[in-house]
Amino acid sequence: MALTDTAVRNAKPKAKPYKVTDSQGLYLLVNPKGSKLWRVKYRINGVERKLAIGAYPAITLAEARAARDAARKQLAHDIDPNAAKRQAKVEASIRANNSFSLVAGELIEKKAREGLAEPTLKKMRWFVKLLGTDFGKRPVSDITPQEILHELRKQEKRGKLETANLLRSFISRVFRFAVATARADRDPAQLLVGALITPKVKHFAAITDPAQLGGLLRAIDDYQGDPAVMHALRLTPHVFQRPGEIRQMEWAEVNFEKKVWTLPAAKMKMRQPHAVPLSSQALAILESMRQLTGKGKYVFPSVRTRDRSISENTINAALRRMGYSKDEMTAHGFRTTASSLLNESGKWNPDAIERALAHMVAGSVRRIYNQSAYWPERVAMAQWWSDHLFELRAGGNQCQPGSLQPQSH
Repeated sequence: MALTDTAVRNAKPKAKPYKVTDSQGLYLLVNPKGSKLWRVKYRINGVERKLAIGAYPAITLAEARAARDAARKQLAHDIDPNAAKRQAKVEASIRANNSFSLVAGELIEKKAREGLAEPTLKKMRWFVKLLGTDFGKRPVSDITPQEILHELRKQEKRGKLETANLLRSFISRVFRFAVATARADRDPAQLLVGALITPKVKHFAAITDPAQLGGLLRAIDDYQGDPAVMHALRLTPHVFQRPGEIRQMEWAEVNFEKKVWTLPAAKMKMRQPHAVPLSSQALAILESMRQLTGKGKYVFPSVRTRDRSISENTINAALRRMGYSKDEMTAHGFRTTASSLLNESGKWNPDAIERALAHMVAGSVRRIYNQSAYWPERVAMAQWWSDHLFELRAGGNQCQPGSLQPQSH
């Protein structure tokens, strides 16, 4: 006989636990201390089992019957209701730790353990901070594309178009990680591809006129300041590398005998190790610096502590003090200067130039070939380039790219 609400309410405790049955396996277990617990009895694979639904009156008779019916549907599909319940608890526990900032923090920590470069990790942390506390507290499973777009539009309104696009990409990475760790079902940021304004490609300002380059090199020679900054500024035109790679140069990476600077993959943008041939001029600059900082880790340590390198914008700040605006010359622009004038010279294989700049060459076979086949040419090119800079600095303004003969390979 089916239970009624009145019968459930009036069921009194006895000296021993007893059952008040409903139908289709549902019953109420009444305990001596007065608690009333809903249970469903079922069989799966020939074994009788019991499913705990909850306590009365928190769970009403109607709700208990609904839970029983749901369990019967699971059984109809060969699903054990108890196993499904345990799985649901696991998923609920996982989803309880699913705020955007927490998931993003786990992703960043994972990438740090995998060896991602510190500047990239720093930018990822900055993205989390940029999104703000309120967004960071939101469960990733609840965040909608509209919420994300609202945050991205804030950056667009400030004119930060590139930041908005990079931020969308970062948010997408966090959601893909959330999906992989069972805390989200989809990546809503992916739906916003094409929704943002595409920023115009910005090129780093660079001097490519030989006469103007000579003037810049003389200004660099006249620059006075912290020795680490002075030497880093003088080395930068010679080695074709990115400003971050130069400022974080370590003495352990420099081999004076072999005349090579070897950068590990973790420091490189393309995550490939890179060797830089050092001209006699570059070696002289480093030798001068070795007398000052050779016992420490960094070639160009911070003036505050030798445990850190000079700061990210140090070389650009020095250029500004020298009178060169950000529209005239940048630290990164020295790479453009070298690329332009070396290509204009017509003396060097374009692939050798690209390899010197540590640009990724398409195609794995060609990439492997470039890492070895062009080394002799790169060694000669590095010395030729430093000699050419010497001529321009000395006032050889009439000297055009290619007027000097490359040294024999």
